[in-house]
Amino acid sequence: MAATVVRYLRSAGSPTSASAQREPESVDALPRPDLRAVGADERAPVSPAEFRAVLGNFASGVTVITAPPGEDEAGPAGFACQSFASLSLDPPLVTFMVARTSTTWPRIARAGVFCVNILGAEQGDLCRSFAVSGADKFAGVTHTPAPVTGSPRLDAVPAWIDCRIQAVHTGGDHLIVVGRVVAMGAAGEGEPLLFHKGRFGRLAD
Repeated sequence: MAATVVRYLRSAGSPTSASAQREPESVDALPRPDLRAVGADERAPVSPAEFRAVLGNFASGVTVITAPPGEDEAGPAGFACQSFASLSLDPPLVTFMVARTSTTWPRIARAGVFCVNILGAEQGDLCRSFAVSGADKFAGVTHTPAPVTGSPRLDAVPAWIDCRIQAVHTGGDHLIVVGRVVAMGAAGEGEPLLFHKGRFGRLAD
């Protein structure tokens, strides 16, 4: 697991297998990091509602980020993510953003690996199932292990990217996760699932 992920988990108060072995149970976890993007005496230049409305004009693809289960976890982890992008060709890097309040992210961080499942135009329902919180997101979802990391590779997705976590950076109320690509593949057919102004869409002729 990348050292940056371990440092993040410790600063956030989440247990890691390494820290659990070295630290006695009587040691209190560090407080969660402050999630404010501006100082207490500052005023944000735009409201969250305006920010969402304007940025909603930018259409993006949709992915599901998955990771294998940990030692004491019943099943794999996953969440729907539209903030995904390629980052570097040499070395091959990709990135995605996740809210610092996400309950799925610590599980992915502990795994140290993830698979990006790029969704197709007909997979809106699949995306919705991974966008909910507190449910069994993998119920009825068929998948196979990605070849290097073992992260779930969802069946029938147009493309997938198997990664190890390279670095984690803070970005306001989100985290910027950088992954190093270790394997990938694509079916080479089908239209992408798009997200625009709060709705799913597809390419028009």
